[in-house]
Amino acid sequence: MRVRRWAISLSIALLVPAERSLAQDAGTEVQELPPVEVTAPRESAKRARTASAPVRVVRARPRPRALVATTPVPSAKVEAEKVPMGTSVVDSRQIARTGSFNVGEALQQSVPGINLSEVTGNPFQPDIEYRGFVASPVEGTPQGLAVYQNGVRVNEAFGDTVNWDLIPTAAIASVSIVNNPAFGLNALGGAVNVQMKDGFTYHGAEINTMAGSYGRIQSSAQWGKQIDSNFAVYGALEGLHDDGFRNFSPANVRRFYGDVGYRNDGNEFHLNMGLADNRFGATATVPVELLQQYWGATYTTPQTLTNQVGYLNLTGKAEVTPSWTLDGTAHVRVFNQNMVDGNPTGTQPCDDPNGGLLCFGNGTTPANGLNGVQLSNPFPTGTTLGELDRTSTRSTTAGTSLQATNTDQLFGHDNRFVVGGTFDASVTHFNASAELGTIGSDFVVSGSGIFLGPSGFIGPSGTPVGIAPVSLRTTSQYTGLYVLDTFDVTRAFSITAGGRFNDARISLQDQLGTALNGDHSYDRFNPTIGATYKITPELSAYAGYTEANRAPTPLELGCADPARPCIISTFLVADPPLKQVVSRTVEAGLRGSKELNIGTLEWKIGGFRATNSDDIMAIPSPVLQGFGYFQNVGSTRRQGIEAEAKLRSAALQVYSSYALVDARFLDAFQVGSNSPTAEANGGIIQILPGNVIPSVPRHRIKAGFDYSITDAFKVGGDALFVSSQYFAGDGANVEAKLPSYTVFNAHASYQVDKNVQVYGRVDNLFDNRYATHGAFFDIGAIPNLSNGTTFTDARSVSPARPRAFYAGVKVTF
Repeated sequence: MRVRRWAISLSIALLVPAERSLAQDAGTEVQELPPVEVTAPRESAKRARTASAPVRVVRARPRPRALVATTPVPSAKVEAEKVPMGTSVVDSRQIARTGSFNVGEALQQSVPGINLSEVTGNPFQPDIEYRGFVASPVEGTPQGLAVYQNGVRVNEAFGDTVNWDLIPTAAIASVSIVNNPAFGLNALGGAVNVQMKDGFTYHGAEINTMAGSYGRIQSSAQWGKQIDSNFAVYGALEGLHDDGFRNFSPANVRRFYGDVGYRNDGNEFHLNMGLADNRFGATATVPVELLQQYWGATYTTPQTLTNQVGYLNLTGKAEVTPSWTLDGTAHVRVFNQNMVDGNPTGTQPCDDPNGGLLCFGNGTTPANGLNGVQLSNPFPTGTTLGELDRTSTRSTTAGTSLQATNTDQLFGHDNRFVVGGTFDASVTHFNASAELGTIGSDFVVSGSGIFLGPSGFIGPSGTPVGIAPVSLRTTSQYTGLYVLDTFDVTRAFSITAGGRFNDARISLQDQLGTALNGDHSYDRFNPTIGATYKITPELSAYAGYTEANRAPTPLELGCADPARPCIISTFLVADPPLKQVVSRTVEAGLRGSKELNIGTLEWKIGGFRATNSDDIMAIPSPVLQGFGYFQNVGSTRRQGIEAEAKLRSAALQVYSSYALVDARFLDAFQVGSNSPTAEANGGIIQILPGNVIPSVPRHRIKAGFDYSITDAFKVGGDALFVSSQYFAGDGANVEAKLPSYTVFNAHASYQVDKNVQVYGRVDNLFDNRYATHGAFFDIGAIPNLSNGTTFTDARSVSPARPRAFYAGVKVTF
């Protein structure tokens, strides 16, 4: 019996570090608790009589308490059960489960309130919408989520866009979503906090290669090693090529991430860097009349995008005293983006008798060249004219942050006090040009070498045409000071309070004249307060209130005058200032866990309401097709319910979730649109209080499972239902909705030996044909060149990928 007791103790001792390693890799820290020694119950009376002594075993530690970062500093965390807001954490295993180089797919599967849409037409550049707020790579999209990687804000400086393709998925340890003003600007709907792996938490090496439908081939390699007890290194390299299921929609992804770490006596420092060079065919929405002929159809092309980034981050944590800890970051980031966008054009031959010259849409406004002289018409009669709009954005951002944390007791009660500050400065160079061309039968725009320059006015109101070469230099300085305190009134009841002061200073300097010059400043203090109460050891409640603000971006400030519209995200003109957006959010909910005979059940349910004042929207111009401007539109509201349940055992993991998101306008205003209703009303629609905000589906249902048939053979699947949504441009809610959709995926794996695994997956198992995003287009801009008729349906959608098969092999060392 003594030998058996030692064997059991040794087995459990070996298991516990493995559990802790998995938790760390998932981004969940573990509070060290001493093992509990207990006496095992006797199995039978007969066995008891033969036993020389009671069997004594060591039980594994109680379930570790998850810790969540509530500030930008990733190493400073608080127990999740004390966060007075709804939180979600997605770990590296959930990301690997999708087999995707797009972290958004894992977020969509695992977070109830998240929905993906392919506004760009490329799956590696998704819009991620959470609770009706968006983090998008598309310039001109009003952004509502702050995104951090290793404590560094990665919303790009010019338009607050988020290029999800620049984040290497293999190197992600965890992604958490939390609502707290300490994350600074743009956290209207919350913050997405990405924590990367390092050599202390990831040991060994892995090579993972997968190939399949539509020319997909991808491979990733990662390696981590701890050198003695003080040093560690980690590196990850990823590469992907995908032809895409639509015409002109290839994707090429190349990413690297590396980290060198040092720790000693509670102090820890990391130097990490990343590089990416990605190229996409971003095919955008396509008229439904073309999709009816071919599901892979595109409208005007080329629409190509190149994203390049390089960054260097230094993070540190120092235990100054047993109760005081200092955390800090210093970073530099260089981002370069180039876009070529083929579009219809407002340029056409002038009305007679000036048919030998080029004019804008009314046939009388001169279209000038770069020299300011009206262009002659070199195009044959009957040619369909188009335009190649080119933009380049180069941003360099540097910044630093410092945070101090104190854990001294206050009045004999546990207390956690945090005070910190951040500073980021960016310089951006933005350039744009427009080249006239012709559109062929496949909707491809071919350039002519003729570039548009500053031009005249259209209509009796004298609306200027915002087409001209643009060269703009912008500087942005964002400063933040925050304080948070979590006070344990009792062991069960905790209160959190604090806030953050934001100061934003934005300067625009026109490099070709003075029209775009302007200096803007915004500041605000955003408070937060909330409480959590542990009703039972397995059930807790939370409630909280937060405020957040978003300063207008340089892009929005450069295009904000209804009388001087721009080609959205391409050309800028001199404009009046915009007001900053302020969001006020209340949340409440319950969360719990319970050990069952079949496994561990974790669940949560909560409700939220977020009200924005002075919300900013991109408004299409009713005068000029393809033009628009940014404007404060009053108040909007997003409210809803989120529920989630997970069951985990050794052989089976099951999850399901439901989210209701109700997003509405609270003020009346008029906007331009290409919808049929607007076309019948002079290009204008009337938005009334209570109208639903377009592009936000009301219901999202998600479910999935993983089951180990044997120790080596595992199968799984997941399902997603997204309800119908109004098309972008239908804020009046009078047109037919984009239909709801349901999609199923399946996967399986076989562990050949301890080092080699083969796997396969089927996405969109039942080959459902659906679209994730819908908008309206100008049916009169160009004819339907595929059959020589005119377009009659103004709907344009982003089709989703048909059924796809993939297979791969993963080798670990």
